[in-house]
Amino acid sequence: MKKSFAPDKPFNNLPLLPPKADLETRAVLKQLIKTNQILAELKGYSDLLPNKAIVINSIILQEAKDSSEIENIVTTHDDLYKAMASDQKSVDPAVKEVLNYRNALYKGLSLVKQNNILTTNTIVAIQEALEQNKAGIRKLPGTKPVNDSTGQIMFTPPDNEKTIRDLLKNLEDYINTQKENIHPLIKLAVIHYQFESIHPFYDGNGRTGRIINVLYLVLKDLLNEPFLYLSRYIIQHKSDYYRLLRKVTSENTWEEWILFMLEAVEKTATHTLSLSKKIVNLMDNARKIIQNQKPKIYTRELADTLFTNVYIRIGHIVDNKIASRNIASRYLKELEEIGILKYEKTGRQNFYINTRLYDLIKNFDMH
Repeated sequence: MKKSFAPDKPFNNLPLLPPKADLETRAVLKQLIKTNQILAELKGYSDLLPNKAIVINSIILQEAKDSSEIENIVTTHDDLYKAMASDQKSVDPAVKEVLNYRNALYKGLSLVKQNNILTTNTIVAIQEALEQNKAGIRKLPGTKPVNDSTGQIMFTPPDNEKTIRDLLKNLEDYINTQKENIHPLIKLAVIHYQFESIHPFYDGNGRTGRIINVLYLVLKDLLNEPFLYLSRYIIQHKSDYYRLLRKVTSENTWEEWILFMLEAVEKTATHTLSLSKKIVNLMDNARKIIQNQKPKIYTRELADTLFTNVYIRIGHIVDNKIASRNIASRYLKELEEIGILKYEKTGRQNFYINTRLYDLIKNFDMH
């Protein structure tokens, strides 16, 4: 049996970065080539999209939904899309949590693009947006992360504010400097492990860590937008995720963990690229159908609106200055008649559902 790893300068057995280990093993470098290649393909495809919001909205909502599900915050696609389209103030708490994830991701993205750096303050701002409070960095011992499958405590996080802040400052330096010549995708695995091990907040550490992943890829110019849906892979391989995190902590076994994260990015990028292409193809087909209508109702802005939102209201068309309220109502009814949309009334709310987009996202998630 291997002995537990005892670092030279432990903070609750958590050493400072960079790790004292060979991160660029032959197996890691071999997987790195595959991961980097598909990620570059995804980035190139996203750069060519005329309206990135169409794909980004779908991907971010999937990411937000599944990232929250990892924390046992479960909602449905239907409730989520209705809440996004609704003008009602009160929504189901689980739906609100998912929407908070989306807002936190956008907040972090804005700060990273504005400052060209990913700092502790940005991480705190992301967590505040997620949890809708200002509890900030822990000043007391936090919860001990537990493997949901086994009930096993993974590790004991640092238990005082100074230690946590020292570790976060070290993590911030590691994120934003390149003292050692390590590829960003390898560093991503190290960063994710270290952040989750620091566990700096009372709540929201897992979701904050998953947002940091995609923001780091944007920061390092591996993606231009948050075009990555990583939570799906973690859900599908949850037991391996927790097991390998724990092995780094107990045995300093980095190779398996880095390989896991590289494969997660590879498979996720492949999935995201395929989903993106299907959404764009669906939109192109819908455009052709709408363009053949008499009288002519097609505009590019109208088609974009139909695919930026799964649930559409008259207000979406009016707010985008596509048409007046009366004409917008006529457009939506005509689109229902030709099978592009489906009408649904929920309480006082009138929705038109882009059923093909809804079915694509919902069913594609199962494969």
